[in-house]
Amino acid sequence: MSNRFLAGLGRVYVALILVFLYAPILVMAAMSFNASEFYQLPFSFSTEWYERLWRNSEILAAAWRSVWIAVIVTIVATSLGTAASVALFRYEFRGKKVLQVLLFPPIAIPWLITGTAMLVFFFGIGLGRGTPAVIIGHVALALPYVIVVVTARLTTFDRTLEEAARSLGASPWKVTRSVTIPWILPGIIAGGLFAFAVSFDQFVVSYFLSEPGDSTLPVLIYTSIRKGFTPEINAISTIIIAASMSIMLLAARYSNFGGER
Repeated sequence: MSNRFLAGLGRVYVALILVFLYAPILVMAAMSFNASEFYQLPFSFSTEWYERLWRNSEILAAAWRSVWIAVIVTIVATSLGTAASVALFRYEFRGKKVLQVLLFPPIAIPWLITGTAMLVFFFGIGLGRGTPAVIIGHVALALPYVIVVVTARLTTFDRTLEEAARSLGASPWKVTRSVTIPWILPGIIAGGLFAFAVSFDQFVVSYFLSEPGDSTLPVLIYTSIRKGFTPEINAISTIIIAASMSIMLLAARYSNFGGER
């Protein structure tokens, strides 16, 4: 086979993967502008479902709750995860390898098992269900992602830069703030984006730990589908996807994820 044929076959393969990934999203976005509640064709353009969405206080309240919980989780998980990554990078101590290995099970364990375990644990310590339990649960899930991403960035860091800064009289905090943090900032941003996505999209743990009537958006969408699906869900989903992609594009544009520019 010629190289040109293989290159063409590769492009077709990638195109099919993109169609498989994005076709359902494009259909959902299109149906959010269809006047028919039952997705009848031919397509009739309408913004009715977006107008109804802005009048649906239940969906808006759940969306806002998901956003501010995700913001809090992002701040806490990114701060703790970055500090843990720097500590694991700088210091050697007994049990370090075991601790690093234990970071991966929370990513691999099914969230159904994690949600059940958290529910039992929080009731066992007297915290129960509610917003504090949801936030703690989301932080526990997001923290390993932040540590893995920031640690991956730290592997490219030249330790002699810190040594040079200390030899010039910089304090440990000054070294961290002026040398280490600027270098790993792309990893911190990427870890923060992971934390936000994990929290905002989290259904299982939120479903187990949320109080009745005080749900996050994924839980509300699930219950709405069970009661009767309406294109208002398509509308809010389209807005979320558009916002998420915009944030990712901006982060990719202004952050050096891949190393040197």
